[in-house]
Amino acid sequence: MNYWLFKSEPDVWGWDHQVAKGDEGEEWHGVRNYQARNNMRAMKIGDRGFFYHSNIGKEIVGIVEVCRESSPDSTTDDPRWDCVWIKAVKPLQRAITLDECKVIPGLEKMVLVNNTRLSVQPVSPEEWAILCRVGGVEP
Repeated sequence: MNYWLFKSEPDVWGWDHQVAKGDEGEEWHGVRNYQARNNMRAMKIGDRGFFYHSNIGKEIVGIVEVCRESSPDSTTDDPRWDCVWIKAVKPLQRAITLDECKVIPGLEKMVLVNNTRLSVQPVSPEEWAILCRVGGVEP
């Protein structure tokens, strides 16, 4: 299993929106960055990810799971853009802010800490375990 982080502006698509989609999940569409797209192309069903509120809050709030692998993004006719579908798994017991991530030992090399603009990014197994522990959930 691989781990990821999905960023979204909570006033556009937040954790509560994701939870409301249930087990069907939602297409993670609209990504127009090649690196983020390539990350989604590498995802497999069952991979887990953190759901991150960007701009407002700047915090990890929940865990999601990839429920459909990469396919063409339905919001464009441009064949360059793909997306996965994700579903909510569970909220963190305690949200983890970006500022906290910057000072937690073991997260110094985390993409979120070093490239805050990338909307879909990998998370190492070690980073996953640290953040789950801090967030109050089982890894």
